[in-house]
Amino acid sequence: MTTLVQVENLSKTFRQGFFMRRVEALKGVTFRVDQGEIFGFLGPNGAGKTTTIKMLTGLIRATSGRATVFGHEVPSPAAMRDVGFLPENPYVYPYLTPREFVEMCGRLSGLSAKGARARAETCLGRTGVLYAADRPVRRLSKGMLQRTGLAAALVADPQMLLLDEPMSGLDPVGRKEVRDLILEERANGRTIFFSTHILSDVETLCDRVVILRRGEVVVSGAMRELLRGDVRRTDISLAGVDDNLEASLRARGLTTKRTGDHMHIEIEGDAHVSDVLRSVLDGGARVVEVATRRETLEDLFMRRAIAEGD
Repeated sequence: MTTLVQVENLSKTFRQGFFMRRVEALKGVTFRVDQGEIFGFLGPNGAGKTTTIKMLTGLIRATSGRATVFGHEVPSPAAMRDVGFLPENPYVYPYLTPREFVEMCGRLSGLSAKGARARAETCLGRTGVLYAADRPVRRLSKGMLQRTGLAAALVADPQMLLLDEPMSGLDPVGRKEVRDLILEERANGRTIFFSTHILSDVETLCDRVVILRRGEVVVSGAMRELLRGDVRRTDISLAGVDDNLEASLRARGLTTKRTGDHMHIEIEGDAHVSDVLRSVLDGGARVVEVATRRETLEDLFMRRAIAEGD
């Protein structure tokens, strides 16, 4: 499999304040992004995600280490030739319309006037901005500005999309539409690199992930290999539980909680689920739901943090 982005021991130190105090934003970050995958770049605010992306795009230089994009050392124009970039807070000239802005981005990427016009129409339609394509940008909401920036990232039909917090400012419908668009782009052979601090988006979309904390990589690998496949907990929801059955369940050491007419039971793992369900049915109760809970990215992150003594 072809590697499109290779980052090796990348570090960045800033100087801040009157006394030029050293602040290490990144400390020896290493990862790769392969062709055709959705790569999630995660971490809490201030972890170093945007700093890394700025170095990949050539907006700032690394203090040490190296990075290549499409085999070209960064920073270089050649490295960004086949990349569509959406920054965390896209700036769109307020006196332009979305159509004019996206067409301009297409022209700057080398498209002809006719090609830029056609691609702008297509991309604005895909990101849900076409109905407002001729309004002044200053009249658009933050979510619409985000969609306009995403259309600009798509306009030159790049091989890779580099998206920094692409769902920032979007409502639930907009977030789903962007998730669907990302999956559609991957199905069309595009590689997607996106950063976020929202773990549920990554679990839904990503093939591989890197998680940063305090400028260092703390988790790296394929999603299917990182998350434990075993059932961590089983939640059972019941109706029609009388006092005798409830007392019997508690005597077995089970955690129970009543919500209205329903009772909820938590069982560690899934080994004793069958026995509990048999007892519940014999006691005259009705099973409303049985839900298994497996490890999530949040569980993984917290497990690693505890193991490292944080």
